[in-house]
Amino acid sequence: MRLSGGSNERRTCTTCTTLGRLRTFCWKRLVSCTISLTLCLCGQELFSVHPALLQCACLDTSSDISFAYGYRGSLLSRLAVASLHMKNHNIAERCIIERRISHRSSMLPMESSAIVRGLLRCHYIEEAWEVLEDELSLPLDGWVDLDSKEYDDDEIHLEEEAVRRQLELRDRLVHRARSIGSIASRHFYEGEPTAGMNAIRRLKEMGGIVKEAGLTADDLGMPWERFVKGAALCESKRRDGKWDNQNGGINDNAGTEDPSQWPCNFVYPVLDAMIAFPPENKDVTFEALCNALVRRTVFVTGAVDMNGCPESDRGEVAFIGRSNVGKSSLVNMLTNRKSLAFTSKTPGKTQQFNYFAVNDKPELERQIRFGDEVRGSKDRDAFYIVDLPGFGFAKVPQQQRQQWSDFMDEYLQQRETLRVIFHLIDARHGPTEEDGRIMRQVGRIIGSQQQKNNAKYVIVLTKADKNVKGANSEKNPGKVTESVRDKLINTMKANQVGFAPIVLTSAETRLGRDEVWKYLRLAAEQQ
Repeated sequence: MRLSGGSNERRTCTTCTTLGRLRTFCWKRLVSCTISLTLCLCGQELFSVHPALLQCACLDTSSDISFAYGYRGSLLSRLAVASLHMKNHNIAERCIIERRISHRSSMLPMESSAIVRGLLRCHYIEEAWEVLEDELSLPLDGWVDLDSKEYDDDEIHLEEEAVRRQLELRDRLVHRARSIGSIASRHFYEGEPTAGMNAIRRLKEMGGIVKEAGLTADDLGMPWERFVKGAALCESKRRDGKWDNQNGGINDNAGTEDPSQWPCNFVYPVLDAMIAFPPENKDVTFEALCNALVRRTVFVTGAVDMNGCPESDRGEVAFIGRSNVGKSSLVNMLTNRKSLAFTSKTPGKTQQFNYFAVNDKPELERQIRFGDEVRGSKDRDAFYIVDLPGFGFAKVPQQQRQQWSDFMDEYLQQRETLRVIFHLIDARHGPTEEDGRIMRQVGRIIGSQQQKNNAKYVIVLTKADKNVKGANSEKNPGKVTESVRDKLINTMKANQVGFAPIVLTSAETRLGRDEVWKYLRLAAEQQ
């Protein structure tokens, strides 16, 4: 490691010399003074005037391992952070190297994480990654799992060692995740999307081992809202044309990458990482996510046949389900809108295939309502949400229900830009006879030669909050009973859709919204 900058001059004074001598005669007094100064002088100019004050205590090679009660390594980490803060980079470099060489066995993840953040503030990105990979590396496969191991009475000391080891590894995972998050956040807010997304991908790779370790969202304390807003800031600059002329590639501290290889929205990699980690289900985070992914919504048209559907110039997702299953409420929840889809206490109010444009050009509604020619174009992550009529419970004539069924059959087969079919089923009751009919219809089309799209079929269980008492978004958002789950799986297998993924949701507690957005992304990426 090589940190440039900072002062090379070693200043001395009577105070420094006196304290240096006191070290030989009064250990406790010097240690107390060193700790206090390290923690308190980070923001004071006194540190730059007397850098030798802490150097004499921490960097003097004549000190033995018992100096500072054996916590010399911790003092070195604090001195390194303080030195970076005061731009004494040479001192910081010496502290980091000495700590790594002489005190590796006593290095704490919290201290390594603080050094990473200090390096980031001084724009030492490569050095920050170096510290992270060296001091906060991922544990090897097969690390201790206490739940699967029993100990005899004469092996209590082994159990205690296993507990200590597991806590140490869990702590390392927490601070590694937070450090990578700091790197990603720094890149996004500095306008370096490639490096930011690379860090976010590294964070996503940790998801499996984090869950295996039993860490919760509270344990990790990841600032997902900040990551989302940072990625959204880069995406806003991208829409404003900041990188439009970078046809040959762009260098943003992570190598050269062609912007054409970027995702349709920088926020989607953050969403992938959020899904990989333990869920936190915070409204503020999802609100930031929705504001970044759904910037404009407008009702485009209501179609009663294929001729009434809008131009196939973007991907689209369809929501299918019997009346009173909560389609409109779910759509409103996913887009963070109160009245995007019409919600009524009277089941069956959706009487046509309602098309909603997401992230289309600004002022599109004025063009639709008044016929004015509006300049601009849709965003690269634009897509359609299609709210289909409710079947079964809707109070409509049999002839109209048959027309809806025929239209849906043609739509599922012929609509080339259809990417996802969400089939909504009430989590309280499971699939009804009408749901089974929809499954048969979908199972007959998916994978057939008549299908002109690659639509993915997804089962969405709604109203999961109704199955628990006192449901809330933080602790108990909802569930499905075993009897309903078994009934659903058997019905899916009987109708040749046993392959379909199942997502548990609730419009009230916001359960499952991140998982549903994982599939909505498929439509946004279709351009």
